[in-house]
Amino acid sequence: MSRYCRLMRGNNRLTGFEMEINMGQKNGKTQNDFAKGPVWKCIVVQAVPLTIAQLVQLLYNVVDRIYLGHMEEGSSLALTGVGLTFPIITLIMAFTVLFGNGGVPLFSMARGGGETEEAEQILGNSFGLLVLSSFVLMVVSYLFCRPILFAFGASEASYVYAEQYLKIYLLGTIFSMITTGMNGYINAQGFPRVGMCTTVIGAICNIILDPIFIFGFDMGVEGAALATIISQAVSAVWVVRFLIGPKAAVRIKRCYVRPKKRIVKAICKLGTSNFIMHGTTCLVQVACNSTLQNYGGDVYVGIMTVLNSIREITMLPINGIVNGAQPVISFNYGAKKNDRVKTGIRFNTFVGSAYTLFAWILIVMFPRFWFGIFSDDLQMIDLGIGALKIYFFGFVFMAFQFAGQSTFQALGDAKHAIFFSLLRKAVIVVPLTLLLPRMGLGVSGVFMAEPISNALGGLACYITMRMTVYRKL
Repeated sequence: MSRYCRLMRGNNRLTGFEMEINMGQKNGKTQNDFAKGPVWKCIVVQAVPLTIAQLVQLLYNVVDRIYLGHMEEGSSLALTGVGLTFPIITLIMAFTVLFGNGGVPLFSMARGGGETEEAEQILGNSFGLLVLSSFVLMVVSYLFCRPILFAFGASEASYVYAEQYLKIYLLGTIFSMITTGMNGYINAQGFPRVGMCTTVIGAICNIILDPIFIFGFDMGVEGAALATIISQAVSAVWVVRFLIGPKAAVRIKRCYVRPKKRIVKAICKLGTSNFIMHGTTCLVQVACNSTLQNYGGDVYVGIMTVLNSIREITMLPINGIVNGAQPVISFNYGAKKNDRVKTGIRFNTFVGSAYTLFAWILIVMFPRFWFGIFSDDLQMIDLGIGALKIYFFGFVFMAFQFAGQSTFQALGDAKHAIFFSLLRKAVIVVPLTLLLPRMGLGVSGVFMAEPISNALGGLACYITMRMTVYRKL
């Protein structure tokens, strides 16, 4: 039995450098061997289609906000209402990455080590967990919709829009979780173009259906939600068809869908860092919306919705790089090719830093353009430009957070990955969001919390990674 199997059975901790994997290739060749060729090329080959896929995936969310922000009546309140649903949608995403992305590094290591059956069990268990949790989350969200939304900063006026959007969006929870959670297993098998098609197909449907439902059928917010879940359903069918079909190197098998304790434990252990990252994002969103509602009202909740949308757009390339690098780094770490692992880390850091600096300059130079994409409300734009400049100040430090965080995850160092997920948001952002406005800064204090946390959290994460993981490779 390989050391990898003993690791999965709990005899070794899935953290740090106690993880030893026997990478002997039992079957001779491994499909899509990331241990060959220039590391940067392996990452770029993965990252480019992933970035395109994520760009298209982003259209699932932002295209709704763009259309809603330009409705003739109630556009500002519609944006505010949709923004109030973000914490619930983010919490659903947190469970998606817990059970989906949490298994991808284990899957890559098992596949690289020739443990095909183990990889199949990880894939099947991940799928089963996503399906089960989607039903639980949908039911709970429906039962407590009103109290949750008001706790998240809704007013009587904005609740109408938030409830209209959410009651339809929740029907597609299973489609959303399967699409996002299982697509990583396609990419990890070396099929990034297929993974890209997952989001391209769904996003095209969303782009076509949004104006039809929102304006053509005059459904407004409800139309945006309906277009989204139909599009997610199409993407989910695409993902499942590929993962049970003959082209997949490792397929979903019914006998492995039922959760198995040791595999569930291992998946959750690695997925916890991503879960906490999204969970704390949910916490940050709640803190921001409720504080902005108290100090500025619905218009500032809408402004934060726009800022989050711009942030999602600008984070796309760096997300693509780190997500493309993770299977490459995991594979080479499992193959004990430490020089290639270090090269991948350096590539992540350099490209991420250069890009975030460039993106920050564009935002500062053209703030009205970015804000105008999502709203033509002059009051919202005038108030939002100042908030935009504060919110994105020091954006470059996010590159260090991503480089450090993704390295910890790729190498199975769950302890550090979890800690730095908590540090930046739960320990820094949330307290600052609550305290700074009370210190006389008002709504500006809410927006200032983000750049402060980027600098402190990003540098702490990266420096720790260099002093621990990087040195020991």
